[in-house]
Amino acid sequence: MNLSTIRKPRKASQNRKRVGRGMGSGMGKTSTRGHKGQRSRSGSRLLRGFEGGQMPLHRRLPKRGFTNIFRREYNIVNLEAIAALGEPTVNPDILRKAGVVRAQGPLKVLADGELTRAVTIQAHKFSKSAEEKIKKAGGTCEVLEWRPAARVPRSGKLAETES
Repeated sequence: MNLSTIRKPRKASQNRKRVGRGMGSGMGKTSTRGHKGQRSRSGSRLLRGFEGGQMPLHRRLPKRGFTNIFRREYNIVNLEAIAALGEPTVNPDILRKAGVVRAQGPLKVLADGELTRAVTIQAHKFSKSAEEKIKKAGGTCEVLEWRPAARVPRSGKLAETES
């Protein structure tokens, strides 16, 4: 790039359209809205997806499938990432500190990669093949129970438990 070849962008010095400023402006009288019709009126507002009374596309298309609102999303870790850590015991906190897992939530171990030594792995779920590989290497699988974090009410304070 050379400073002598720099040009301003197209339409950079073009004046903005000022409507309703008299007949001499070329945009007087109807202020570029045309004559009559829904969009020419003041206060007109069309809903998103409105197609002039025609059945909107989102209603014409068939709806299929099912979305499970109780679905649980797992953070996935492969055995190769665990083997690369070199730790004798691995749990979700260690994986988060190492940057292997970023998000909060339950952890699932999958069998991609090989373990060369015994490792104790604590996770919320294991695939069958991952469990077999861990046991074959002399390690153990500990299944953790998943408890979501306590929800904070709108007041911003957690409810105190009475004992």
